[in-house]
This record gives sequence, C-alpha cells and structure tokens, in this order.
Amino acid sequence: MLRTLLDRLLTTLPALAGVVVVSFLLTRVLPGDTAAYFAGPAATPQAIAQIRTELGLDRPLPEQFARYVADLARGDLGRSLTTGQPVTADLGARLPASAELTLVGLVLSLLVAIPLGVAAALKQGSLVDHACRVVATAGVSLPVFFTGLLLVYVFYFVLGWAPAPLGRLDAFASPPPTRTGFFLVDSLAAGDAETFRAALGQIALPGLTLAIFALAPIARITRAAMLAVLAADFVRTARAAGLSRRRVVVTYALRNALLPVVTTLGMVFSFLLGANVLVEKVFAWPGVGSYAVEALIASDFAPVQGFVLAMALLYTVLNLTIDLAYGLIDPRVRGAA
Repeated sequence: MLRTLLDRLLTTLPALAGVVVVSFLLTRVLPGDTAAYFAGPAATPQAIAQIRTELGLDRPLPEQFARYVADLARGDLGRSLTTGQPVTADLGARLPASAELTLVGLVLSLLVAIPLGVAAALKQGSLVDHACRVVATAGVSLPVFFTGLLLVYVFYFVLGWAPAPLGRLDAFASPPPTRTGFFLVDSLAAGDAETFRAALGQIALPGLTLAIFALAPIARITRAAMLAVLAADFVRTARAAGLSRRRVVVTYALRNALLPVVTTLGMVFSFLLGANVLVEKVFAWPGVGSYAVEALIASDFAPVQGFVLAMALLYTVLNLTIDLAYGLIDPRVRGAA
C-alpha cells in the first residue's frame, strides 16, 4: 500500500509542476493592469510605474517566475493586494467554508444518486428508471447558477422557508469555537444546537444546488455499472444457488459496481470545485471560489495563483484517496498493486 502511495505521488509531481507554470503564465496574459487598478483612476503614469516597480512587474518574465518558484519552495504564496493579507492566511480562512459546502453537496448527491441508480437498474423501463433519466438529464442541462437562483426564488422569496442567502450564518448567530472550520461539525462539538440549526439552514440551498449538479453523472454511472454486473455470470450463479435477492444485490452486485462509481467521484469532485465558484457568488458564501473571483476582477495575481494551486492539490489528494479506496473495495486491485 505504501509503495502504491509513493508511486502515485511521483506521478503527480509533473502535473503539479505544469499547474504552477500554466497558472503563472495565464495570470500574466489576462487583460488588466494590476498596478493601474490599485493606483486608482486618477493616478499619474509615474505613480503607476512606481507601483509596478514595487510589485516587480517591470522585471523580465523569467525573473518573475524564478522569484515565484523560490517563494513557493518556502511555502509563500505571496500577499493579496486586495485584502492585504498573505494568500496562505486567506486560503486557510476560506477553504473550510468551500470544503464544507462541497462535501455537503457530494454527500447529498450520493445519498440520492446511488439508490436511484440501483433501483433504475433493477427495474428497467419502470417509473423509477424514467425518473432516473429525467433527473440525470436535468442535472446536466441546468446551469448551476440558474439552479441556485431558482432555489432561492422558490424557497426564500416565494415560500419563505429558507433564510436569506447571505453567507454561512445569519446576522443573529455567532460562529462556534473553531476546531475543524466546518460550522456544522464545530457547533455539534460545542453542543450549540442553535448555531447548528442556523448553519444547516444557510448551507441547505447551496448544498442542494451542488447536489443536483452532481446527481446526473453519479446516477448514470451507477445504473450502467449495475446493469453490467447484474448480467455477469457470478451474479446469475449466486441467484441459481438460492441466495436472497438482497444479498445478491448488495453483497455481490453493488460491491462490484462501486469501482466505476468511485472513479466517477474524482471527476464529479473536480466539477464541484468549478461549480463552487458560481454557487458561492450566488449565495454570498465566503469561500475560496468567491475569493478567487474577486481577486481576478482586481487583477490580483497572487490569490488567483494560490487558488489554482490549492485546487490542484485537493484534486491530487482526492485521486490518491480514490486509488487507495480501490484496494478496500476490490482486493484484486490491491493484489495487482
């Protein structure tokens, strides 16, 4: 297992190096002048040139990149000109909010998509099967920002069931003592039921928005994998041996169908990281997505580069986790590794 982990880490190093190079170059070719933005509309050309010199933007591109890599080697992602804080501090403060929102959306989608996909595979052509196709089509077709705005309109504006979409907590609740950075977990650990209800109410709609977005690929892959496994010889043998339907489906069919589903989770997680940016803006969620958008509008390079690198690291860690999960689901994969 340890050797497999080390091999996967070695293969991800070139990808991370490519992310560093591409993120650096893209921020330099984007339209907008950082020095002119922060100097203000009434600034003179001399003032803009002075700011550009202070930021090191007047130096050759290779020299800028060498300084950036040297700072990365020391764990320094630079300083945000928008907030005036180190990018590592900003990301550390905002990343738990994005992670909590993404995990809530992913868990909600799994709780619905896997049973729905299994039921659709067991009852082909039934209402459940048609419902699975409708849900999958809707999840793919509806833009995530449209889904979020629609949920806000229905549940907040029309029905009044949801709180105002203004962040992680309403104005009458205070954050719980920080342990994990996840308000739901921290409020439970502190025994603060009122804060937990407030945090749950705020995260319900954005989490549901991400869940609807993630439902489609998970449900479709689960249905297709179950159909393939149910037609396999070992499942027919288990049925012929007189095993109960529940044992055949859960123990034999579902466990073997989980491998492509787990593989899909890596792809879905990457989709959710991208969708998070739009969802956070719709619901005023103080996560890294909205932080990166605000920095991008201001032509603030350091936060954008830090955001891209942090997302690449998260995606790498998730892929490593999925590779290790293969061995737990299917011992044959662990033996081959």
